[in-house]
Parts: sequence; structure tokens; C-alpha cells
Amino acid sequence: MNGIIISSTEDDGMNGIIISSTEDDGMNGIIIHNHEISPYWIERLREAKEQGTELDVLALHPVGGRNATDSLNGLIEQIKTPAFRTFTEQVADLGMQLEYEMHTLSWLLPRDEFAHHPAWFRQNAEGERTPDANLCCSNEEALTYLEERTAHLASLLPQSGNRYFFWLDDIGGARCHCPRCRELTTSDQAMTVINRMLRGIRRVNPRATLCYLAYIDMIAPPTHVRPEEGIFLEYAPIKRDLSRPMSDPTCEKNAAEAQHLAPLLEFFGTENAQVLEYWMDNSLNCRWKLPYKKLPFYPEVIAADAAFYRSLGFAHLTSFGCFLGEDYAAEFGIPPVCEYAALLK
Repeated sequence: MNGIIISSTEDDGMNGIIISSTEDDGMNGIIIHNHEISPYWIERLREAKEQGTELDVLALHPVGGRNATDSLNGLIEQIKTPAFRTFTEQVADLGMQLEYEMHTLSWLLPRDEFAHHPAWFRQNAEGERTPDANLCCSNEEALTYLEERTAHLASLLPQSGNRYFFWLDDIGGARCHCPRCRELTTSDQAMTVINRMLRGIRRVNPRATLCYLAYIDMIAPPTHVRPEEGIFLEYAPIKRDLSRPMSDPTCEKNAAEAQHLAPLLEFFGTENAQVLEYWMDNSLNCRWKLPYKKLPFYPEVIAADAAFYRSLGFAHLTSFGCFLGEDYAAEFGIPPVCEYAALLK
């Protein structure tokens, strides 16, 4: 990564601060839960840097699922604290970018709006409007409200650079079945929403880019709705087998996920494209609940996957690294962060 420049749009508080960076050819990263940040993680990242295997990006991930809105509100409050400011300064001192990757839709369109605007929300397969997830992507009032809320959220998050990762709700099968939406695929519906989210972010940061998360039932590319300029691909093959390389054609799980790569890259292109992997994701290994289990670590797979993804044109590689904080280390020892970083070089 090249240099960073810190600027602020406000004289006090963290809100509105943008730590902008010069562009580079590609970045390697790791994603942790925001409630796990501490000097422990700074030490892990510093060790990697001292060994010459430094990572370029640290991203924070509020817990998703049904509690995603509460988790995001917790992050927003955490950002206001002196401890968070100190942490971000330490990340910057390591030459790393700070980003956020998170499920935001239920925060952007609060579920209690259903009582006043039921038509804003999706229609399920039984023909009933429901506030359980996402929204009706053909409702212009809902999209306008979403755009405004997305601008507000972007204004609350001090981050490095111009890449944003605001995802839809963390649930499969949450498309809208209303007469105007039902002809669109799940990916088309998501693309409609993401385009409007980018417009909102660009009210705050005109240079912003935003990911399309190819994940679960959005892993196939859209067919009818084109991405606006500034949308890039983030590919997250959560259903894969982590013990075998993605390029292994004899692995049914990985072949099923990998079949989408060519059409996705044809649709979105490789500019800014990022792979979001699960190589270091102990939360997935623990099925997102305690107690902790020891992280399975497959260095040969990570090395093969990194080479495979780069051969396709992906410059940015990252992995969840959740459930690897101080409590994990106390039970199982220091996780292989340095080894992981070295495998991506």
C-alpha cells in the first residue's frame, strides 16, 4: 500500500473523518468483529509487518444475522469512544487501511417503518408484505428513503479510502414477490438496491465505490439490471469446502461455487474485484456461537486459492478472521495471522 492522508470534515468527534489513501495494485486483508478490537489485534498485525508479510487492510464486521441492526448500532456508539480513536490511529501507523464490511439493510430501512409504510417492504411467496428482511425494490419511496439513510450511515463511519461494503440482509430467500419485482432475479433485485445505496454514499464521498456481494442466492450475476459506475464485485463462496482448493474440479461443493466466477467477472469486470474468503473464519468453524473451537488451518489450500483467484484477475484478497481474539488465544494459542498473511504474498 502507498501512503495515507488523514483529513477531517469536522473539528471534533470521529464522524466525518476520512482517512484517504493513494491507490495501489492490490490489497490483502483480514476482517474481525468490532467487539474484538484491542491492543491484542494491533500486536498481531504488527508482528506480520515486522516479518515482512504485512496486511494492507483491516475491516470491521458487526455481527450479522437477526441482530445485525443492534450490532451496527453498537459499532456506531463504539466509534465515538477514545479507545476506538486510538485503535484507528494505531491501524494507520501500521500503514493499513480501515474499512467496514457489514449487513446494513435492516438498519438502513428500520423494521418499525412497516407500521407506517408496509408497501416499502417485500412481499413473500404467499403474497403477504413482511418486514422480515430487505425491501420491495420497485417501491420508489422505499428506495429514496434508503438512499438518504445510506448517506447518513456513510457520514458516521470514519474509514480509509473509498471502498464501501454495505450488504443486504444476511438471509437467503428474501426476495420480493410483488407483481413489479417478481420478474427480477434475486441478483437483479439486489443490484437495484445497491445502485441506490451507492448514490447515497456519494452524497458524502463523491469518489466512493460500493461492492456487490456475490453470496448465497445472490452469487449468480444479475441478468436485467446493470451496475452503476463504481459498483465492484465481492465474491464470497460461503458454501465451499475449506479443506480443498477452489480450483479442485473433483470437489462438488467448490465446483458449485466456482461455476459462478466466470459469469460474475464477465458481468462486473475485474476492476477493484475482491474475494471475501473464510480461510481464517473461526466464527464459521464454530457455527457463529460459543464455545470456541480451534481454527482448522490449511496453508496449502490458501496458497492454491490465492494463485487461482489472482489468475482470474482478482487483485484484492481478504478473509474473515472472527473469533480469533484474546479469548481464543488464551485457550488455543496465537492464531496463524502471520502465516496467513505470508500465503497471500
